[in-house]
Amino acid sequence: MTPATPQLVLASGNRGKLREFDELLQPLGWQVQPQSAFGIEPPEETEDSFRGNALLKARHAAKYSGHAALADDSGLEVDALGGAPGVYSARYAGPEASDADNLGKLLAALAAVPEGQRQARFRCVIAFVRTADDPDPIIGEGVWEGYILPAPRGSGGFGYDPVFADFHTHTSAAELPSSEKNLRSHRAMALRDFLARVLALAL
Repeated sequence: MTPATPQLVLASGNRGKLREFDELLQPLGWQVQPQSAFGIEPPEETEDSFRGNALLKARHAAKYSGHAALADDSGLEVDALGGAPGVYSARYAGPEASDADNLGKLLAALAAVPEGQRQARFRCVIAFVRTADDPDPIIGEGVWEGYILPAPRGSGGFGYDPVFADFHTHTSAAELPSSEKNLRSHRAMALRDFLARVLALAL
């Protein structure tokens, strides 16, 4: 049975993310609203994995909205740092850290790591729940492989985009046109994986 629903809550207040999800989910006929429309504040992300945090956020939004909910959790994993910053990507330099703070800490941590040993990836996990206690959530995952540049490049994107270079184009995520980034990114891949799983259930 398809999990299609007339209304879906996105566990995020990010306008760009809402627009992206809304466009990609249109073929399913889902109407996407941000959790802020229901007065829902985001929960503390206490899990130690992207999957755990995505599910936590989705279940929280479903519980307080009464609707099916979708959430994603994503971050940067750097091999030379043992997978850090990982689930702490947004607060790598502290709870109130800015993008610049996080970038500065990352580049400082990699200062002695030579070119060729700076492999990294963006990872995104998307979780969909029909209800807060849904025993069978639908999960989608995407990974974008690349490496960390010695200095920021480009003016687009956000977060770690200026220092993350795509393995194939060798341009930073902040240098890619949004149309190309949306094809290559971890979030786009996770959404495609998620949609494929949803459509498979509908067959």
